[in-house]
Amino acid sequence: MEHVWSLDSVYRGFEDPAFAADLECVKEKIAQFTALTKDLAAGTPLEALRTGIALQEDINALAQKMSMYASLRQYADSRDAQAQSQLGRLMGIFSAFAAPEAAFQEWAAALPNLMELAESDEILKQYTFLFTNMKNNSRYLLGSRGEEIMAKMQLSGGNAWVDLYNCLTSTATVSYRGNTINIPAVRNLAFDADPQVRRDAYEAELAAYEPIKEPVAYALNSIKLETLSDCQLRGYESPLDRTLKESLVSRETLDAMLGAMDEYLPHFWRYLKAKAKALGHEGGLPWYDLFAPMGHTSTRFTPETAKNYLVEHFASFDQEMSDLVAKAFDEAWIDFFPRDGKCGGAFCEAVQCNKESRILTNFDGTFSAVSTLAHELGHAFHNECVFPHRILNRDYSMPVAETASIFNECLISASALKSAADQAEKLAILEASLHNDTQIICDIYSRFRFESMVFQHREEQFMNADMLCSFMTEAQKQSYGDGLDHNVLHPYMWVNKPHYYGPTFYNFPYAFGGLFARGLYAQYREEGAAFVPKYKKLLYTTSVATAEDAAKVADIDLTDKNFWRAALQTIADEIDQFCALLEG
Repeated sequence: MEHVWSLDSVYRGFEDPAFAADLECVKEKIAQFTALTKDLAAGTPLEALRTGIALQEDINALAQKMSMYASLRQYADSRDAQAQSQLGRLMGIFSAFAAPEAAFQEWAAALPNLMELAESDEILKQYTFLFTNMKNNSRYLLGSRGEEIMAKMQLSGGNAWVDLYNCLTSTATVSYRGNTINIPAVRNLAFDADPQVRRDAYEAELAAYEPIKEPVAYALNSIKLETLSDCQLRGYESPLDRTLKESLVSRETLDAMLGAMDEYLPHFWRYLKAKAKALGHEGGLPWYDLFAPMGHTSTRFTPETAKNYLVEHFASFDQEMSDLVAKAFDEAWIDFFPRDGKCGGAFCEAVQCNKESRILTNFDGTFSAVSTLAHELGHAFHNECVFPHRILNRDYSMPVAETASIFNECLISASALKSAADQAEKLAILEASLHNDTQIICDIYSRFRFESMVFQHREEQFMNADMLCSFMTEAQKQSYGDGLDHNVLHPYMWVNKPHYYGPTFYNFPYAFGGLFARGLYAQYREEGAAFVPKYKKLLYTTSVATAEDAAKVADIDLTDKNFWRAALQTIADEIDQFCALLEG
């Protein structure tokens, strides 16, 4: 089994003749599309729609293939000069697509009989949801010239600041116990069994952010100011309003979820205080022990044993999912281990051109690392479920994007808990599950609050690193309550988490996905195998429906706070089990 992913099925390098051919092809397709949008009245509206959609399909397929390849190369090694150069080149080429795309959308949205035209054509009929969104979103377009200007300015604006952030954080070095390591490696030590290792790693991590905090603060300030300006120019009420509209989630749904989370936060604080007491702390838990292992399991995993574990456990749910997991391991879809220049964290990227996925992780052999693999493989399974759609129908919104991944975590956690050998192993498994749940509720809520504070202040002032640190700790105090020691928080989470430098409010979707998945998992426990086809249909539907309409496939009303309460109660029940094990 290979431990580094292979991208050879996409290209064998930037020197690959296929890459050069695709580059020339996408330029020609963009030129054809541009010419079409300059004379949309030349033919019939139906002909223009057919031609425009066909060209958009081709352009999107080529653009995703090339940019995905270059991005994955850069994520694997931020010092890959070829990847950096090609990404810049590609963004410049694709920026020329913004103006004609906006012109086409404006023209299509203005057609009084757009939906009737779509229904008259077998291919266009499959894009009725896309056309509906075109009509709804046309009011926020800046016109073809405005969209072209915004796309070009982003190259040296927001996109450039993102590149700076990625470069600074991926190349930052950490001085730990006389050795030099990278940030992903030192963060993995938060799971170490030795309390002194955890504390030393925490202190070393914080110290590593000091030299880069000010340039990263400039990056964050610039990205958020660009977002504010963009939202104002387009007519959105706020960046959150834009995110909700782009996420296809109503404010009513978000308020129902956050309201239920507020009610249940004390349960998470109780878990943290119980853990703190078990670890010998008075009061709240210090940040460096947030991921301290509890209980005991002697099991350590290699990529090979992780594969066997996941394939076996997923087979009890669905053979199709189990087969996909085996394929991901066998065909080098996964990049496992930390190394210099490789970005931290974990993610899954769809490879549209051959209907595959690629997964990056920083594997350390723990059960938590296996759970992370299960999470990312959930994204891969979600991709598998939407690949049958035409290419313009395969993108699903951020909130539902976390559904399949966290559903997978529920499956693995429940299976592991059921087969636990003794009380110590049961405690270890519950802890692994609960610290993940605490991340998607408490930590995600702190990120939501932090980003809200940043947008609230950015219009009026530049926020230096110290101010951003104060916002971060305040958000953590509100979200973690007395569950954490307020004297030992993590003021630099805004430097560590790349989510602030990408899509706006890329935080609450994790809570949404986690709780939505728990609600679905509860249904699975009740319905058994009969639930699986419904689950796959729901995942298939997520890219062609609002979050509320996709949930209706499983008879769920997302605007009902009781749904979110029921999902949160399943976590509260696990907290009760955890506390009882500690007390017993």
